[in-house]
Amino acid sequence: MTAQAVVLRPENAPNRWDFAWKKVCEYLQHDKPVMVTIDEFKSRRSLEQNRKLNAMCGDLAEQVEWHGQMLSKDDWRHMFVAAYRKEQRVVPGFDGGFIVLGASSRGLTVPECMDVIEMMFAFGAERQVQWSDPNG
Repeated sequence: MTAQAVVLRPENAPNRWDFAWKKVCEYLQHDKPVMVTIDEFKSRRSLEQNRKLNAMCGDLAEQVEWHGQMLSKDDWRHMFVAAYRKEQRVVPGFDGGFIVLGASSRGLTVPECMDVIEMMFAFGAERQVQWSDPNG
């Protein structure tokens, strides 16, 4: 059996709660303990935010040189998420160099993504970046 998260919203709570309870019972029937955690659900970045973030990273990749090199849009995304989270770790690579860990944008919540986008706006304004997205 694999771990499963269930999000309850006012419009679906009764049906989703029934589903969750059935899953709990499956574990208990197999004499396996179950951990139930209740916490506020924070929505992940929206599709619109994801599009804006990608467009802005693409604009930076085309227009901004960083310490003598042009970075890819993925590099820029990693840079800004790492700067925002301040949780990244650096480890030696297998064949030399270094790898930065913990800089993924996948888990950003809506407010966190808004903050990263604002950081990018400020950074781009300092470098006269012309944004391809009219809103960003």
